[in-house]
Amino acid sequence: MQTSPDEADLNHDGPEVVTDEQVVNYLPVIQENAATLNDLVDISCRKYWHMPAVGMALDEPLSYKTMHERILAVAALLRRLGVKQGDRVALLGENSHHWGVVYLAVVRLGAITVPIFPDLPEADVHHILGEIRCDVIFLTQRQIEKIYDLKQQLRHVVTFDDYRDDTGLISLRTFSDFIAEALADFGEEARDEPLDFPKVAPDDLASILYTSGTSGFSKAVMLSHRNLCANAYSASEVMRIVPGWVFLSVLPISHTYEFTTGFVLPLLAGCRVVYAGKTPTPAILQKICEKEQPHVMMVVPLIIEKIFKKRVIPAVEKSRMLSFFCRFGPSRRLIYRKIGAKLYAFFGGRLQVMGIGGAALNPEVEAFLRDANFPFLVGYGLTEAAPLLAGGPFGDTAIQLGSCGKPVPKVEIRIEDPHPETGIGEILARGQNVMQGYRNDQEATKETLTEEGWLKTGDLGLLDAAGNLHIKGRSKSVIVLPNGENVYPEAIEHKLNAYPFVVESLVVENRGLLEAWIYPDYEFIDGKTAGQSRTQRARFIVDLFEEMRVAVNGQLSNSSRISRILERREPFVKTATHKIKRYLYSADNMQT
Repeated sequence: MQTSPDEADLNHDGPEVVTDEQVVNYLPVIQENAATLNDLVDISCRKYWHMPAVGMALDEPLSYKTMHERILAVAALLRRLGVKQGDRVALLGENSHHWGVVYLAVVRLGAITVPIFPDLPEADVHHILGEIRCDVIFLTQRQIEKIYDLKQQLRHVVTFDDYRDDTGLISLRTFSDFIAEALADFGEEARDEPLDFPKVAPDDLASILYTSGTSGFSKAVMLSHRNLCANAYSASEVMRIVPGWVFLSVLPISHTYEFTTGFVLPLLAGCRVVYAGKTPTPAILQKICEKEQPHVMMVVPLIIEKIFKKRVIPAVEKSRMLSFFCRFGPSRRLIYRKIGAKLYAFFGGRLQVMGIGGAALNPEVEAFLRDANFPFLVGYGLTEAAPLLAGGPFGDTAIQLGSCGKPVPKVEIRIEDPHPETGIGEILARGQNVMQGYRNDQEATKETLTEEGWLKTGDLGLLDAAGNLHIKGRSKSVIVLPNGENVYPEAIEHKLNAYPFVVESLVVENRGLLEAWIYPDYEFIDGKTAGQSRTQRARFIVDLFEEMRVAVNGQLSNSSRISRILERREPFVKTATHKIKRYLYSADNMQT
């Protein structure tokens, strides 16, 4: 992870700084290390019962006390409906506080949640539900059509957003009716906490998550209560968190990145989680930030890189004077500091840290954030590790630009068979956060987990002298050229993606040569070619790409230069954290 500059600068420019005295006062929060999500929630709800816990943006939040009562009441109703220890319950919907309540109610029974990424196509949803064989599902209106063909399998279907289906194709219950019944029948017991639920052990499964990474082949990752709790406590030691802070959630909670660091972590620390709802536009996000003034946000690089391209680069390039002075370090930092102050204000003026993870951050954007004195951290992890492996700690000035910082507390990282000259090898990790394995796939589990408990990440990297982890790419995506040189396409793609007219890029090998496919920013192109003919517009794009190819090749070795750049007219298919699914593309099957 990367850090912002020193605290004195942060205090001068805006972010409120937590004193050592405050931190000491709150240390008991991270000393009571619960080993199950149930114990973790019980501890926090007793400690912070009067404080706000979760809610939708701009709405009144639930208090920790109210949230706890709802968790217990919903668990009791689910038990009456036949959900028992070891059963599986699916959650297929966009973020909401109802999602979190149901998740924690399911695991309260010793049952297992199956969070499903809401953007998955119908075929993938059918595959997951067919393989898991669960008969209870909570979902939203956007997802209803994906389960019509499974109505014989599903006994109970509850809509988080109170959608009522009038097609007659499936029988639904609204969450409002569901929670009303739960509170009416079990609310009094839940308030007094006499409800007798099964004993849940730390190594009992809490979640089964299907992951389809950049190398393909969906696998069912089994995460225990211990895995998730251990990772949340590790994250709590990476950055200083104060009870009452606001976490703004904009990423899918069905992914472990947002679930662990954007849900379990704030609940552990007595914070409030605010859900933005559907993916917010910049205007809506600004409105939410003005009202909620978040202290913490978790984002993927795509979000911050879009802001950099749409707001920062144009602000500099439209002024010859700013463009000139940005060539020099001191004046560039001063200019970026001013831009950073506006960016800080955009996010509500109270941001303590923005966690950036899920994919690699463009080095140019990272350098801007540092120069702008913007409070941020870059992290690295995998679903199989619940997910955080490296990052921070916040404020560590030894973290190198382009690295992911140090391994998080209680996680070991080593490099397998490092290259004698570069030090690059496969990243292996070990800790209580590492998964139990892949469900019904002993072969894949054996390939991924060593007998000593090391997780083989499939990522290539190195550890520098200061202990920072540098990610170089996926082992399966490395391109070996005819001359034997290893090329890491992600490094070239970073250079391409830095251009304001590039939305995303993919570098592939074709007959011993490197090609780059670019999905351009057509809004940018339209602005530059207004009034021109289709032929002129096409020539503009070709010339733009050729100019970029020459410039980027000047930064590469002779043998790893790009032979040509081709236009792609639709976005690449991506994972839940916006990484391109590289296995879907090759020079032979990609079409313009």
